[in-house]
Amino acid sequence: MRRSILLLLTLLTAAPLARGADIQKPILDGHNAERRAVGVPPVAWDDALASQAATWARHLAALGRLEHSAAADRPGEGENLWMGTAGAYAPAQMAAGWTAEKADFANGVFPDVARDGHWRAVGHYTQMIWRGTTKIGCATASSPAWDVLVCRYAPAGNMVGEWVY
Repeated sequence: MRRSILLLLTLLTAAPLARGADIQKPILDGHNAERRAVGVPPVAWDDALASQAATWARHLAALGRLEHSAAADRPGEGENLWMGTAGAYAPAQMAAGWTAEKADFANGVFPDVARDGHWRAVGHYTQMIWRGTTKIGCATASSPAWDVLVCRYAPAGNMVGEWVY
């Protein structure tokens, strides 16, 4: 019972780390810079995706660990997750962790897209640069210990049998 109350209090106090343009511009700029570098069209910000991402980010901040939302709760959408020490990272630094995966990326037909053969090592990056993705929405939330970034992508990337770009 005590644990349930603590979890509920944490969920209720988990507040967004950054809102609106504070997160939109650095995250969108970072994604579109990577997309430009590989020659795919830019993505546009979508407020509905950002709202959905905010709900999931608050849940994860309260939970204290990462787990993807159920695919049924985000039909046709992809999702990238990040978690780190509360107050230690700006939104652009959070997304830079995904960008760093490009060092292990090898363009190809998904899931054969990683130099070592393990696509999970580059899955965040491939979602960022997926040619067919046209919209993103992201949000952050925090707890006393953690900051969480969630980005939602539409249409989803990382589709088996398709080229990344």
